[in-house]
Amino acid sequence: MDMTRRGLLEIALVGGGAAMAGSAAGPAQGGGDWDFLVGRWNVRHRKLRERLVGSSDWMEFDGSSENWPILGGAANVEDNVFYTPGETYRGVALRAFDPATQTWAIWWLDSRATDRLDVPVRGRFEDGVGTFVAEDHWKGAPVIVRFRWSDIAPQSAKWEQAFSTDGGATWEVNWVMHFTRA
Repeated sequence: MDMTRRGLLEIALVGGGAAMAGSAAGPAQGGGDWDFLVGRWNVRHRKLRERLVGSSDWMEFDGSSENWPILGGAANVEDNVFYTPGETYRGVALRAFDPATQTWAIWWLDSRATDRLDVPVRGRFEDGVGTFVAEDHWKGAPVIVRFRWSDIAPQSAKWEQAFSTDGGATWEVNWVMHFTRA
């Protein structure tokens, strides 16, 4: 089902469903949504070399990730190392749960630009899939950014990033990460 830009943002920013049930942390702390990600991971990346230009030229590289809960499970930190061709860099995801809206906000900090946090994507887990969206810009053009967590299992998980320039009618997936337990 295609969703309008407004519909996607309303789901992410206002709410509209319960957080995924889970641990004893309870709904006020996200119901254990990120428990699957705690620990160390090996990550295989597949990333478009150029975004929003109709490219199908992907680069693949390895990385690693470590995640731990903070604030009693109401937030978590994910520290990533990216071994891209010709460059190694780090990135940090900070996630925090808002009990009022039953949504998570995810901020990104990149070691190549430590003077700014990216616009937070917001959303929740439903039926084992986490979807998080935000309005942002890519090279000066407005985009909707979508993060999606899926294929979640005890030893693996998948994350993907996609951009939409038409209000969410179509999406370009531009980065896929396959996590396997280290």
